[in-house]
Amino acid sequence: MDYSSPVIITHNLSKTYTTPVLTNINLSIQAGEIIGYIGPNGAGKSTTIKILTGIIPDFDGEATVLGMDIRKEVLEVKKRIGYIPENAALYDTLTPLEYLHFIGQLYKMDRELIDKKARDLLHLFELSAYLESRMTTFSKGMRQKVLLVAGMIHNPSILFLDEPLSGLDANAVILVKEILTQLKRSGKTIFYSSHLMDVVEKISDRIMIISKGEMIANGTFEELNTHAKGSLEQIFTDLTGNKEHEAAAGHFIDILER
Repeated sequence: MDYSSPVIITHNLSKTYTTPVLTNINLSIQAGEIIGYIGPNGAGKSTTIKILTGIIPDFDGEATVLGMDIRKEVLEVKKRIGYIPENAALYDTLTPLEYLHFIGQLYKMDRELIDKKARDLLHLFELSAYLESRMTTFSKGMRQKVLLVAGMIHNPSILFLDEPLSGLDANAVILVKEILTQLKRSGKTIFYSSHLMDVVEKISDRIMIISKGEMIANGTFEELNTHAKGSLEQIFTDLTGNKEHEAAAGHFIDILER
């Protein structure tokens, strides 16, 4: 991999349904960066990820991933990236091992390698006792652990994560944060969307804030802090213009106490 060239580039990336969802998003992301991509609900975060992973093929502007045009070489791109959505449709009549064998075979991995990696990775997420259990019985956190393994089992160059910590217990959250940090050290690129501001603040090299489909901030936490002081949560509130939380919470309590 050429570490001198950006591994994700977009130029005027835009998407419209009945109204614009993304407007002129320009990204330039290097190998080994952890990007925290945050914004209010409906801001366009998931749409951006789905375009970059080839799930949404119809968009305006340009997007290249690992030097490949996402429109023209989507299958090649998909071989070299991992995608971990917040709510994926698991084949939950399968066991975790069966599901991970299915995923590994999509990436043309050797069957013995799939089995060894699946067992070892599930063990690290404390799922060894459930290897042969149907996932219909799994909690949200257990399902999320399986999705995390499925998104990384083929050792992708870029990892796209959309609320990856959803439903996880405290130990698993700590483990995932450490995994992401060590993946970065090995040159992997992480594109991370989350509402957990403290996590984004701690692990991200750069933070991008999107609001109403437009990029309104892009920089390190220290750079963002020069424009709006405080925690990332405070900076986010200032930049997105939503400063009504305290008043809304007070109104909520007033209603409860009637």
